[in-house]
Amino acid sequence: MSRLNDDIAIEDGDPDIGVDIEDELLNTLRTTLPQNRNVSFVLAAKDSEGCLIGGLTAHASYGWLLIKTLWVAEAFRHRGLGRRFVTQAEERARSLGCHGAWLDTSNPEAMRFYAKLNYECFGQLANQADQPPSSHRRWFLQKQL
Repeated sequence: MSRLNDDIAIEDGDPDIGVDIEDELLNTLRTTLPQNRNVSFVLAAKDSEGCLIGGLTAHASYGWLLIKTLWVAEAFRHRGLGRRFVTQAEERARSLGCHGAWLDTSNPEAMRFYAKLNYECFGQLANQADQPPSSHRRWFLQKQL
């Protein structure tokens, strides 16, 4: 914990407060910057027993869909589920007035997956040889909808 002054301290917060922080920022942005829609959504898939087998979290704002996370359980990969999640998210984004989509990944296999869905790299962060882990890269991808 560090103190700004006697009345204000900065400390590690409860992870759940992150949602509140993001909501407060988005509320502030809504009042100061023009935008069309600002919507978060989640897509989820469950098996016949109700167990989560995959999902996607996304946010649409300023005409762009941000795919925050995409996960499919190992046993259900390579069956088209990930593609269906992305396609459905893009359809939802179009209905919200989005003209493009973007995401980031540090997984080379995911990079190839998104390339097959016509996502193109517009930037990357890469660690230097002396920065652990030396092979780490994060790619930023986009697609016009």
